[in-house]
Amino acid sequence: MPIEIRPVTTNDSAELLGIYAPYVTETAITFEYDVPTADEFTERIRSTLEKYPYIAAVENGEIIGYAYAGVFKSRAAYDYDVEVTIYIKKEHRRSGVGKLLYSELEQLLKKQGITNLYACIACTENEDEFLTNDSVEFHQRMGYRLVGTFKQCGYKYNRWYDMVWMEKIIGEHLAKQPEIIKFADL
Repeated sequence: MPIEIRPVTTNDSAELLGIYAPYVTETAITFEYDVPTADEFTERIRSTLEKYPYIAAVENGEIIGYAYAGVFKSRAAYDYDVEVTIYIKKEHRRSGVGKLLYSELEQLLKKQGITNLYACIACTENEDEFLTNDSVEFHQRMGYRLVGTFKQCGYKYNRWYDMVWMEKIIGEHLAKQPEIIKFADL
């Protein structure tokens, strides 16, 4: 059965949190220390959907990954920029589902009028059991370029990790840029 990409709802919260929780408890991919509560996670989804896409990859009725966009910076001048995030169930990594999710997310963001995509990614000079550089390599394959490195800025599992920002330009930068369309209004 083919993979379906669809918008999430707050009813998907428990399933999405089930995907995210191992990233918190077993990896340095996220620098979050504690798994959010169900209510916190539901609120994150709800607030994201007010303006941006939050989508899931579904196979045989099961969510196997998700991606979303969020505020890059809160100043009005940054309205055309978003930070993108993706999480895939461990057993579905390297299956192509990430590419499907990011491709759909990018198309939705283009329709909204977003011009710049940014990804904040944990990385390391020495891969270990908590962090590889697979995410950096994935983003490179998706057309992102490295724009900044922060050395030893994330501390988790009694180790220091680097963080990089990667960027992808998806829209035209005009002198009179049209206003952003909220995701709910597409």
